[in-house]
Amino acid sequence: MATFHLVDAFTDVAFAGNRAGVVVLEAGPVDAGWAGRVAAEVGASETAFVHPEDGQWRLRWWTPSVEVELCGHATLATAHVLATTGAATPGTPLRLRTRSGTLTASTGSDGRLWLDLPAWPVAATAADAARDGDVAGLLGGVPGRYLGRTTVAQANDVIEVADVAALDAVVPDLAAVRALGSGGLIVTAPGADSDVAMRYFAPALGVDEDPVTGSAACTVAPLWAGRLGRAEVTIEQRSARGGRLWTRVEGERVAVGGHAVTTIRGELTVGEGTAGGS
Repeated sequence: MATFHLVDAFTDVAFAGNRAGVVVLEAGPVDAGWAGRVAAEVGASETAFVHPEDGQWRLRWWTPSVEVELCGHATLATAHVLATTGAATPGTPLRLRTRSGTLTASTGSDGRLWLDLPAWPVAATAADAARDGDVAGLLGGVPGRYLGRTTVAQANDVIEVADVAALDAVVPDLAAVRALGSGGLIVTAPGADSDVAMRYFAPALGVDEDPVTGSAACTVAPLWAGRLGRAEVTIEQRSARGGRLWTRVEGERVAVGGHAVTTIRGELTVGEGTAGGS
C-alpha cells in the first residue's frame, strides 16, 4: 500500500508555502510512467515518491509533467512526513538517495527541518550582457540585469531587479521564459523583511510560478552570501502563497531550513500495474 500526504512546505501555517505531494511506498523501484500520472493527478508543483532502500531512502520528484533533478520543497515535505509518521528514527539524520546525490535532512535545535543540498552557482558568460536588453520584455516591463545561468542539468537563468517593489511587479512573458531553453527563471532582489527576496518561474517544467523553491535557494543563497560577506542568508519568496527559507552556505553545499505542515493524509487506491498504472 502507498500512503499519500499533502504538505505545505516552507511555512509554519497551513495553506501557505508550497504544496507538495508525498507518496510513501513500502518498496521500490518506482515506475516512472505511473509516478508521472500520479503527479499530474495531484497537481502540486512537485510530488515526491520515497521508499526504503538498503537502510536509507530512495527519493524522486515529478512536476505535473516531468521528472526533475532536484526539488527542495518536496524534499522538506518528505522529511517532515517521515519524521512525523515515525518512519524515520528520531534524532537521526535522514539519508535520501536522489538523482542529485545523497541528501540529508535533520531537525535543528531551532525546530526547523534542515536540508543539505548542493550549491548551484550562476556562471556568467561573455554573452550575458547582450541579454540585458531583453530583460524588460521578459519581465513584463520591469527592468533588470541578467546575471547568467547555472551550470547543472536542471539549469536556471537568473535576473536581478532593483527591489521588492520591482519584484512584485514582474508579470513574465511565459512563452519567452520557456524559450530561454533552461529549466526556469529565478528573479531576485534585496529583501525587505529578509536579506533577499526571490520569485521562480518554470513553465518548461509545467509550473508557471512556483510558490516556494528550495532548489532556487541553492543559487540565490551563494549569490547573496558572497555579496553580503556572510554564510547565513534569509530568503523570502514573494509568491501569492509566500514562504520563508533560512540558508547557510558551506562551501559547495547549502543548508536550507524551513517548516512544514501536513494538510491531507490518506492512501493511493490505484497502484503500479493496475488501472492507470503501467
